[in-house]
Amino acid sequence: MTLTINNYQDTQFAIKFSSGFNTSVLNAVKNVPGRRWIQEEKIWLIPNNQKSIDILLDNLYQTNLFNIEENEYPEFLPKTNGKFAEETINMELKKLHEALIVRHYSECTIKRYDKWVEDFLKENINNFKTLNENTINAYLKKLAVIKNVSASTQNQALAALLFYFRFIRNTPVSELNSVIHAKKKARLPVVFSHQEVIKVINNLSGQKKLIAKLLYGTGMRLNEALSLRILDVDFDQNEIIIRHGKGDKDRHVMLPQIIIPELKAHIQNVKQIHEQDLLDGFGAVELPNALAEKHTDGCKEFKWQWLFPQKNRWINKNTKQEGRWHLDESLMQRAVKQAILAAGINKNASCHSFRHTFATHLLENGYDIRTIQELLGHSDVSTTMIYTHVLNKGPCGVISPLDKM
Repeated sequence: MTLTINNYQDTQFAIKFSSGFNTSVLNAVKNVPGRRWIQEEKIWLIPNNQKSIDILLDNLYQTNLFNIEENEYPEFLPKTNGKFAEETINMELKKLHEALIVRHYSECTIKRYDKWVEDFLKENINNFKTLNENTINAYLKKLAVIKNVSASTQNQALAALLFYFRFIRNTPVSELNSVIHAKKKARLPVVFSHQEVIKVINNLSGQKKLIAKLLYGTGMRLNEALSLRILDVDFDQNEIIIRHGKGDKDRHVMLPQIIIPELKAHIQNVKQIHEQDLLDGFGAVELPNALAEKHTDGCKEFKWQWLFPQKNRWINKNTKQEGRWHLDESLMQRAVKQAILAAGINKNASCHSFRHTFATHLLENGYDIRTIQELLGHSDVSTTMIYTHVLNKGPCGVISPLDKM
């Protein structure tokens, strides 16, 4: 079978079969939108535009009748926007996902890196073979100019792309020196007053209220609080252990004494839920790292249960195992937003504002910056220094000349 393709009156091109034809190839031609059969000339006419060409090439490739060597025809990959391109992107994302897991990146970071690299590859699949720092800069510029993302979001995308280039495409770091880094503008954190903290917390209920107390009382991030397990709360040592925090670091924070009775009652309630799950034939949770292989029955032990379990059980799509995950972040975020509105607070605050408020109030109470740095889990004290804005407030702050008139 011979397939001949020629130009036909500028706006179309003709496809002619010689020495018979293959049904799969014929269907590949017929499935191109706008194709037309000319009986007199025994030819198929296809619109002469890039979209039709891409569809035809993709259809022909999927017949598996053509042995196209990638090195011989490197232009074939850029022009295929269909299944072949999709498979290439999926293969790259699989390699990226595995590389991130091997390096113990958090689940949250893995999801964000996957998202940015997938978006980058989809937009630049036509230049897959020649991706470089210029492509990265063009993509980041589009994020800033067209999509109007913030500098922090732009830098997050950059971090994902640099990881992809260095560890997946094996591009030397020296070749990425010209990549533009967005300058993040300094912003003061949104902080509640003491009265505002009380108002917001009082507008919450149930375990969401207890979580808010922990966020303010310990300075934990929201995902750190929701990832707590029963064994992370140590009443004897009066501390909470935060495991696998940002940067995969563990740290200790104080256990606020005022919430101990409430926390013990909450744990007792979680125990009752867990015991009922066990009676129903469930009660297993996902264990971190390789603990599931070392302790096969550990997943059903009470100490490994989430401190703040979700209301309903869920089914793991991969293992088909039914269990219970921790409370979803979005539910807590929505509840806090509603509590802030109900409290009549006109600030652009969120769950993270409890963490800012924790650090600010400690500084106001005279605790040194290094202690606060350790409690917050900051690697660099300069990150913690942003909370020194409180030195301009209160009785020891700068007095306005207007107040002396």
